[in-house]
Amino acid sequence: MPIDDLWYLTRRGPDKKRLPSKRHGRGKRWRVRYADAAGEPRERLFERKVDADAFDLECRSGVAAEVKATRELDRLTFAEYAQRWRESRESGWATETRQRIPQNLRKHLLPVFGEKAIRSINLTDVLAWLGRLLDNGVPKSSVSLYFGLFKTIMNAAVVDKVIPDNPCNGVKLAQILRGLSRAPKWVPTSDQVLRLVEVVPRRFRAAIWLGAGEGLRLGEVLGMEAGPRCADYDRGELHVRQQLRHSPQYYGGFYLSTPKSGSTGTVDLDAVVAEELAAHLAEVGPVEFELPDITTGERLTRSVAVLFTSSRGKLLTDTYWSELWAGWREAAGWPKEGTFHSLRHFFATTLMSNGVEPQEVQKALRHANLRITLETYVHWMPKKDRPRGLVGGLLRNADSTRREPRADQDRS
Repeated sequence: MPIDDLWYLTRRGPDKKRLPSKRHGRGKRWRVRYADAAGEPRERLFERKVDADAFDLECRSGVAAEVKATRELDRLTFAEYAQRWRESRESGWATETRQRIPQNLRKHLLPVFGEKAIRSINLTDVLAWLGRLLDNGVPKSSVSLYFGLFKTIMNAAVVDKVIPDNPCNGVKLAQILRGLSRAPKWVPTSDQVLRLVEVVPRRFRAAIWLGAGEGLRLGEVLGMEAGPRCADYDRGELHVRQQLRHSPQYYGGFYLSTPKSGSTGTVDLDAVVAEELAAHLAEVGPVEFELPDITTGERLTRSVAVLFTSSRGKLLTDTYWSELWAGWREAAGWPKEGTFHSLRHFFATTLMSNGVEPQEVQKALRHANLRITLETYVHWMPKKDRPRGLVGGLLRNADSTRREPRADQDRS
């Protein structure tokens, strides 16, 4: 809480002496700025600095009457405020409401938020609670009811100036509930990913690592080319700027375009994925093609060293890839729900379940906004920042005791 000398400016003159202000010699000289019990900025003027220092100390220690209530609010729990809220309103409730609200409070809100200081409850707490309800199979209608009650109480706390804002306002519940259909229907385990790696031929193995270790979509993987345009090994960066598409009607066959929804971006290049890409370049190598490129908005044709091609050195269509995938999926023991996109889900849920913040997961997946990430992966709420190379390291550790794939598996 700063103390200001109103008689002098903060800057000094050429002689290094402080310059007098316009109010020099008039009125009280010392000003103490502080936040009152409601958190609003206030100030108080004093003639003597010793009095200003004493008041400033009282404000800092919470003794001053002007700020004392703030310390009490800091300790106010959700249970205490919810009790006051209920008692002040129940006289106007119908009989059914008088029974339902206390019951929902007791069973569904107080066990989660009751002992928390109401000012400490944040958006992540609310989303984690909703995620647990959905994980436990609570009906959507009940989730909406409990959330609505919680939001109403927190809105009242804002009006009463108990909390500065309502963390529920950042939750789009209808979109989260709709997002259940977007949530992964099946996510492979680390062991299942490694089983797939074992059965996939050498020329496509790095593609699997790009899906599982970087979260790339299939088109983005097939659009990977050799050189720094896509991978900067020195900086440890992966540049996702294009995908391979096939359209005989418009471009006469294969061409490069921006990724889905324009989700271009630079992400961390996992060290293990980098090793797999280097091995792929050394053992398989790229194949040069002249391809139309519309990633800049204009069509141009350029030479592209494509990383992943068929055993005959041809570009891969979705149909041909699906035929290859069906055999690999069956050999790995994956269910029919297991697609290449399941590797992206594995990447995202591994980050989430290992404590990575949702903003970091959004950045890694290159989602257009955080809402998409939360709606899709609401069941895996994060707690801390994302470590570099997390997924690749976990898979490499899990694979440390496994044998190298047999030579006769290298076919397709």
